[in-house]
Amino acid sequence: MLTLSHLAFDDVATLLARYDLRLQRVDDGEPIPGSYWGDTEAGLIGSTVYARGDTPLHSLLHEAAHLIVLPPERRAQVHTDATDSIEEEDAVCVLQCLLGDAIPGASRERIFEDMDSWGYSFRLGSARAYVEQDAESSWQWLAERGLVRLPERVLAV
Repeated sequence: MLTLSHLAFDDVATLLARYDLRLQRVDDGEPIPGSYWGDTEAGLIGSTVYARGDTPLHSLLHEAAHLIVLPPERRAQVHTDATDSIEEEDAVCVLQCLLGDAIPGASRERIFEDMDSWGYSFRLGSARAYVEQDAESSWQWLAERGLVRLPERVLAV
């Protein structure tokens, strides 16, 4: 599992800053504020993503993606759970994979693998299959919000 400690913190923080988000490092062994799942999983409060060195990158990117898809005025209201709808949750799964490509030392392929290892469940059996073969409505949802470019299927920012 690729964790924050495997990467340059500043690379991840810089990516989040492109979306007006802040990455806050949590000391090892301390509880992660705003974590929905607890344990090592990333947390959200307002426009801040909280993570420790042992936080899986896929978790950090998933939570960040929830904030990225929200309008700035709604971000301030977020604490722990940012999900607004099934459509948003599905689109966030696509977006987190694309964000992996924007971090040196990570990739969408690695995010696919780690999502599968963590236990994400998709009807086609894998994160890769979902993103590449079963997520047309999510791609469109993200494109309508200016977050991806179609047909290239890349980040717009």
